[in-house]
Formats: sequence, C-alpha cells, structure tokens
Amino acid sequence: METAHEVLVALAGRYAFAEVAALASTGGALTTLDVARVQQLCAFGQRLLDLDAEDFGESNPAADANTEHAVADSVDGDSVPEPLRERALACRMPQAPREPHRGALGSMRPAYRLLLEVIAARFHRGETNAVVAGVHIASEYAALLAWERVLGHAADPARMPASVGSDGSAWGDFDDRECPHTKPEKSAARRSLLVAHENAAGWRAYLDRQHSNTAHALSVCAVGCHRRCAVYSRLSAHQAEVVTYGCRLAEALNGSAVVKLRHSAPVGHGFGVPSRRELLEAWGRTRASLAKIAPAIGEEDGFALPGFAALVSELAGEPMRPDTLLADTAIALASALSPRGGSVTGPPVAAADTSSLS
Repeated sequence: METAHEVLVALAGRYAFAEVAALASTGGALTTLDVARVQQLCAFGQRLLDLDAEDFGESNPAADANTEHAVADSVDGDSVPEPLRERALACRMPQAPREPHRGALGSMRPAYRLLLEVIAARFHRGETNAVVAGVHIASEYAALLAWERVLGHAADPARMPASVGSDGSAWGDFDDRECPHTKPEKSAARRSLLVAHENAAGWRAYLDRQHSNTAHALSVCAVGCHRRCAVYSRLSAHQAEVVTYGCRLAEALNGSAVVKLRHSAPVGHGFGVPSRRELLEAWGRTRASLAKIAPAIGEEDGFALPGFAALVSELAGEPMRPDTLLADTAIALASALSPRGGSVTGPPVAAADTSSLS
C-alpha cells in the first residue's frame, strides 16, 4: 500500500469503521462533504458491527455515535444510502409501540442473518469475546425463531393479545399456580399483553429488560409445561411439533458450553477472554449436544463456527445464510473514500468474503 487512500480502503474492508472515521478528516483529497459522508457510513457500519439495534435505520447514524462524527455533525446533505438504511430497519427493534415498521418484532429472520454475518466477521478479526456475545444474543431469542413460524411474528406486543391471550390461557396470570413460569417470566408475559398501549419510555424499558424473558416464557410453554394451557393447546399437531422441536434446540443452546463462556468474559465475572482454541472447543461440545437433536448441525455448513448457521436454519425452518449488509456497507465506504466521488479500482479487502478477514 503506497497511499493513505489505499490504507483507508483496506481498513474499510476489515470493517475498521472507527479508525476510518477518525483518519478520514486528517487530510487528503476528500472535501468536507466527502468526510461527512464517510463518517456517516462509518457510524452506520459500527452500529451494525456492535449490534446496536435500537439505532439501526436512523437517517443520521453519526448523531451521538461512538465513532468520530465532528465533521458529519457540521454538514447538511450527508446521509447513508437509502437501500442500506432500509435493510437495517428490518433488523431494528421499533422504539415506539405504534411505529408502522415492525422490524425484528415482525420477524427475527433479518436480524439473525445479520447476526450470522457479524459473528463471522468478529471471528475472523480474532474478536472472540464479541463472538461469544453474539452467540449469547442468538441464544436469548432463539425460541422466537421457532415460535415465529406459528405466531406469524416475533412476539410483537401489538399482536400478542390475539396470539396468546384468549380464554383458557394462563399467559401472564400471576394467580395461576399451575403455570411453571417464574415470576420474571410471568411479569414479562403480562407486560407483553399491555405494553403496546404504554408510552415510548415504557415500551423501550420492556424491550431492554423483558422481551428476552418473553422469549424464554414461550420456550417453557413448548418444552417445560405439563399443564398445556391455550397458549400451546390451540396449536395444530404440526405447529406444536415445530415449536417443541425448536425450543428444545433453544434450551440446549441456552445451557451450552459456548454460552457459559459469556460468564467468564470481561462483562461477566471472570475477567477472561477466550482464545480461538477455547472458543472452538466450547462450540465443538455444544455442537455435539445440539446434533443429537438436529443431526444437520453436525454437518459442514461453511460457517466460521461450523454448524452454527445450520442451527439457525433449523430454528427458522428455512435456509439462513449470513447477510451481506456489513460487506455492502464496506463497499459503499470504500467508494465514498475516493476523492470527488470517483470509484475504487476494486472491492475493499474482504468486503464480499469475510473469510479473508483473518
């Protein structure tokens, strides 16, 4: 690499969005508007990489970003390309109860495709702690991928009363002692029936603190309940088989060796970060356990954690491949780094193939 431009393009290809945002304004042939656009794309890309889902799809992602954004703040007319923003919106949690775009509450599939892309990118960058965090997030909402197949949504509170709240349902009933849900699960279940009528602050508090408990409560309905209230008994035989099978996988993942690594991470209690070898060993043990339920997970799927994409596909009931949203953002960033709107001579390093990030 002979020029600063080539270095920045290479960094873009490695998804080093924070570094590009900081270095783009240090000189060179870019205009102020060029730098502002670069910083917007960097903020957008970093939010994707960090799985900062509440801010996905913002028209001004540089606002209050964790990447350098001073130039973007001072310029009008800079924005992320609309096709990228629209794709991010599909992965976003709506931040108010009556937002028309339901995002990940309408379907978790786009969010899981992005999650697969992010986990692969983090793995090839050697960021094992972030990989474990991504797997942990996948485990928290895994039951929703299975239940979405019968509910038609990912436990969207706007639709939950019609889905689980009929006569004969113990969903969210604190007085029903036969229901095996814990108090936190019953609290989340109850809120999921009511929170669509609350203000935006209450809605966001539910998403932050209780939506994952709602996911786990649905898992208990499928695999941990002997009473079988209307939440489960209303299902057809095929639907019941779908959620039982999916939630068995979700429960196995939740209690697995790879998820337990989360408790040894710096954000946990052990102040340790697993090596790549430790991560792969823990995933290998997890994969062997999951393959007893779904043999397809034991087959090669070409993913960075072998079999993990197959696991997500089993939960969703359809082939689930990593998205290319990060890669396409890196390509757009490399183009924006070219002076006066010119084009780069080739795609940024690893923009379309995360395997070359290692």
